[in-house]
Amino acid sequence: MSHETSVQPSLTDLMARYLEKQLDAQAVGIATFDGEVTPYEVGPVQPLDPKLAWDEALAVLAFYGPTHFQRRQAPPHWSHLVANHQSIVAVAFSAANFPQLMRNFHAILGLGGMPAQSNLSELRPVAGRPASASELTSWVDEIAHRKEYPQMLLALGTLRLAKHFDAAEAFIRTHDAGIPADWRTGWENEKAALAWHSGRYEDARKSWDALEPTVPVLFNRGMAALFAGDSDAAKRHLSAATAKLPTSSAWHHLGRLYLILADFHRA
Repeated sequence: MSHETSVQPSLTDLMARYLEKQLDAQAVGIATFDGEVTPYEVGPVQPLDPKLAWDEALAVLAFYGPTHFQRRQAPPHWSHLVANHQSIVAVAFSAANFPQLMRNFHAILGLGGMPAQSNLSELRPVAGRPASASELTSWVDEIAHRKEYPQMLLALGTLRLAKHFDAAEAFIRTHDAGIPADWRTGWENEKAALAWHSGRYEDARKSWDALEPTVPVLFNRGMAALFAGDSDAAKRHLSAATAKLPTSSAWHHLGRLYLILADFHRA
């Protein structure tokens, strides 16, 4: 007798399937999310796995510079940063970010109804209060002293994730001139992600539009366009990015979810 192993789909994948069904129904004139059905299966806020989050936080590095580097140790208080970070809907593909930051799916279905009737710009990230991480400064200082890569990008990304935006800006000013050519595009992507997550949305879009169209940059162009209301540009860039991301990656599934939101927004 043969036995098949059941694979539990990710919550993001389940949400994508749910929205795909709603979009199909809407396309043929069937009302969706009108009070008769509530998507309880998506839950309000989902718990996060720090190890899974760290694996996805490293995923962007494979697209920049030398790809053969040892598994990196997570920064101090990583589990704390993950567990206590608020849900974010508009997540930049960058170092230390992970798709599971979007864990409040009701935010997508809220704002007065389905996303087609929503102002998606209201879902862009806001600055918020910096995280308490007492050992983070010394960890960043040690990385800055050694000037090794990709640790420098991880240090900048972790400062951003912890909402230590002033420290992140100071880190950029101190080290910007010395970034090696191999890591320059990745560094510039991190600078744009810092602008995005600290609320300087237009600065971020301009930066991403000016960069070489790597997979992370295409993803971020599409993501930023989606939450600025430019669904055509969102679909163009996100389609190009997700086509080059492995289906095993949570970033691929987040990109798919953004594409479905772009379809809703155009409807």
